[in-house]
Amino acid sequence: MTDTARTARADVPERPTLDGLEETWARRWQEEGTYAFDRSRGRADVFSIDTPPPTVSGELHMGHVFSYTHTDTVARFQRMRGRTVFYPMGWDDNGLPTERRVQNVYGVRCDPSLPYDPDWRAPATPVDDAARKDPTPISRRNFVELCETLTAADEKVFEELWRRLGLSVDWSLTYTTIGRAARVASQRAFLRNLARGEAYQAEAPTLWDVGFATAVAQAELEDRERPGAYHRLRFAGPGGRQVLIDTTRPELLPACVALVCHPDDERYADLVGSVVRTPVFGVEVPVRAHPLADPAKGTGVAMVCTFGDLTDVTWWRELALDTRVVIGRDGRLLPEPPAGVPAQPYAALAGQTVNGARRTVVGLLADAGDLVGEPRPITHPVKFYERGDRPLEIVSTRQWYLRNGGRDTGLRDALLARGGELRWVPEHMKHRYDHWVGGLTGDWLVSRQRFFGVPVPVWYRLDDTGEPDRSHPLTPDESALPIDPSGEPPPGYDESQRGRPGGFVGDPDVLDTWATSSLTPQIVGGWETDPELFRRVFPMDLRPQGQEIIRTWLFATIVRSHLEHGVLPWRDTVLSGWILDPDRKKMAKSKGNVVTPMALLEQYGSDAVRYWAASGRPGMDLAFDPAQIKVGRRLATKLLNASKFALGLGAADALRAPYDNSSSARLTPRRDLELSATEPLDTAMLAELSGVVAAATAAFDGYDHTAALQATEAFFWRFCDDYIELVKERAYGTGPGADSARAALATALSVQLRLFAPVLPFATEEIWSWWRYGSAHRATWPTTYEVGRAIQGDGDPELLRLASAALSQVRRAKSERKLSMRAEVPLAEALGPAALLDRLALVADDLRAAGRIGKLDLLPDRAPELVVACAF
Repeated sequence: MTDTARTARADVPERPTLDGLEETWARRWQEEGTYAFDRSRGRADVFSIDTPPPTVSGELHMGHVFSYTHTDTVARFQRMRGRTVFYPMGWDDNGLPTERRVQNVYGVRCDPSLPYDPDWRAPATPVDDAARKDPTPISRRNFVELCETLTAADEKVFEELWRRLGLSVDWSLTYTTIGRAARVASQRAFLRNLARGEAYQAEAPTLWDVGFATAVAQAELEDRERPGAYHRLRFAGPGGRQVLIDTTRPELLPACVALVCHPDDERYADLVGSVVRTPVFGVEVPVRAHPLADPAKGTGVAMVCTFGDLTDVTWWRELALDTRVVIGRDGRLLPEPPAGVPAQPYAALAGQTVNGARRTVVGLLADAGDLVGEPRPITHPVKFYERGDRPLEIVSTRQWYLRNGGRDTGLRDALLARGGELRWVPEHMKHRYDHWVGGLTGDWLVSRQRFFGVPVPVWYRLDDTGEPDRSHPLTPDESALPIDPSGEPPPGYDESQRGRPGGFVGDPDVLDTWATSSLTPQIVGGWETDPELFRRVFPMDLRPQGQEIIRTWLFATIVRSHLEHGVLPWRDTVLSGWILDPDRKKMAKSKGNVVTPMALLEQYGSDAVRYWAASGRPGMDLAFDPAQIKVGRRLATKLLNASKFALGLGAADALRAPYDNSSSARLTPRRDLELSATEPLDTAMLAELSGVVAAATAAFDGYDHTAALQATEAFFWRFCDDYIELVKERAYGTGPGADSARAALATALSVQLRLFAPVLPFATEEIWSWWRYGSAHRATWPTTYEVGRAIQGDGDPELLRLASAALSQVRRAKSERKLSMRAEVPLAEALGPAALLDRLALVADDLRAAGRIGKLDLLPDRAPELVVACAF
């Protein structure tokens, strides 16, 4: 392809470049509504995507680029298949991540007791570490306003990056998880859950993040290895018997309510049913048996405290034990001892942090002679909130719960059945869902003690003593939503009655961010606010998401849809793998090993970055590799240059006006102006291309964008390196042979641009604009029928491979002699089986022209396989 190409149209630039395409085409797509959802189409014509709303609390990284590119290839493919694609974008902007970002950026903290200050202004620039360590207290309303301001700025930055990446989102469908539509949908769903008995309040042991001062759900936990130590304590048993137990939390000794051993452990069988006394405090506690006790762990008998871990909660509940809570919401030991614990020894612990109390109790044990040996250092898993930096405690609090099958076998079975109805890509991810649902130990805790979130929409009557009646919450009418109980009175009351005996008080909590995000199909689909739209898009076709949030977002969305609508929220789910750093470790903000995409997009172009992303299949991890991005840029550049060259050969003239442009919404192919490929090499190339179309289509139907890209790319390089070189001399000429070449080039170029379009949207749109009407991304997806229409007679795809193999041998002969590829070959002899050479004779003229062969002799049956010998 070194010949000077003849420009087919003035639209073809002299020097095609990838630079600047993103800005040009992103603007054009927005102006022309290229990706706008068509509300007039029926449900059968709609492909709806429940797009993950990224958390707006920092920067997007290459993991986001990876997974969102995958979704975009699906959207583009379905759009070209004739569906109108419902492809919204949301921003997950409420909850703890946003609050923490506001605190760090502005050096503030929320104090709900403070009044609203309309004149308060945030610092104009981010504050220093000193201000973060001594944050300024501001009212809840001031704090929420600051959250809204910062997220709005972050969302603009995110949208700019997504547009540059080329996501074919309909930006008129954007939503936020703290926006009005989200608040209405979240509160409506909660009120209906409450009316049906699916939402309820309970005072119970609660996982508590001391740093964030909020309850945490089971799905938000993660284990982190932390150093600790086993302490061996001596309990006083009956008849002077000593009972030794090992514990990593001696500070919970005053919260001890029992000792537990395994029912089959003969060492302690005689103790079961008796009582022992705790060291230091001398409190009598029972010895009980339970199958969760591990005879091989420590001494085989465990101390049950309320509450040290989730196993303690299980033992406490199933054995109906007493409750002695000693740790408060601030992470410190309560000022007063629990009932039955003597005040004198406890006084040394009151108000201490957990670590301080641990040191004090260890000292008291040593002084009493009840610490056996020295503490033994260990490393063990400790429960953390996934976004927190301090170990979780378990405290007793009143919270809102939503039934999720954790305590209801019938509901659990129904939700497992829903998982079986769902199409999983890859299929093996389903076992994670089944494992999670099958292992649930409690209902979904949905209330949070935070500020920037969707308020729990209930109030409580206050009795004559000012105590709230929590068993009969006051609720608003759905028509009044959204409401904020902290700033609005319930029906039948006025604001003067707030907090007064006989009046009311609003629920101070907000809903867990997952309680809102679990309703993304309802929020963006117009549930109860736009019934026609909801009928067109729900249940949705696709939920793309990360594998690590199967237990949270995916499961929670199924729960909400099952309870409210009795159906799955979508038909298919596609799970993303992880992006790995060069050391094969998962990229994560918390690990500090993330790579942000903007510099790479600017350096290599969006198509190159998308190519890298599309190289990873659903569910498979992909290492971040700049070299692969460079390969993507080389491919996109080659596509520009090869297309220019093919158009210069006259491809555009073969299909001068292939589309009827009377409708901007749908481009209709015109067959009356098409020429056909008649020459053997041309029909062979198109026959092979037909197979590529079939393979790519099947791959995209199976959500395997990588296989589609690989099939298309492999053909493209053979098309450039072999076919164009073989056919270009004929294409430059006139007559039927030239017409055939140009027809084949036109068809091949048109088809390949559309095959590449889901992955390389900018380069393909640019090339399309040189010679076609409308947008490549609104054109129809290529079909084998379409390619077959361009072939006169039958095409033999093996014929192109045979010609390519022969040309390769001629090139190699020139290369070995250090000759230019333009060097003449006076004589070439082709040896091989007669049948093979008979087929080679069909393309002999093209081979002679491409190899610059003066004379080509075909010598049958002189070699078992094709050999081309060149004489210079």
